[in-house]
Amino acid sequence: MEAVSHLVEQKPLVIFTKSSCCMSHSVKQLVRSYGANATVYELDDLPNGQEVEKALQRLGLKPTVPAVFIGQKFVGGAKEIISMQVQGRLTPMLKEAGAIWL
Repeated sequence: MEAVSHLVEQKPLVIFTKSSCCMSHSVKQLVRSYGANATVYELDDLPNGQEVEKALQRLGLKPTVPAVFIGQKFVGGAKEIISMQVQGRLTPMLKEAGAIWL
């Protein structure tokens, strides 16, 4: 878990993805539509990508990507992010974390 904690510290919005994952692409586009500039880590490009992916699995993610952290807190995957958007909870969370300023 330390590998993940180090990557998300001091960042308002972090998304772990894989370049081949269409849901990861959709989540990145969704948060960009709010004006958020996420820090994105492509697991298939990270030297310790397999270690990070195992840590994400321990958080209970299946599949492991996309994995979204807002305000250094693990929020979930695509299903959770889309659900938050539909419920109107995504914008306030992004604002509170400092990922958007509107």
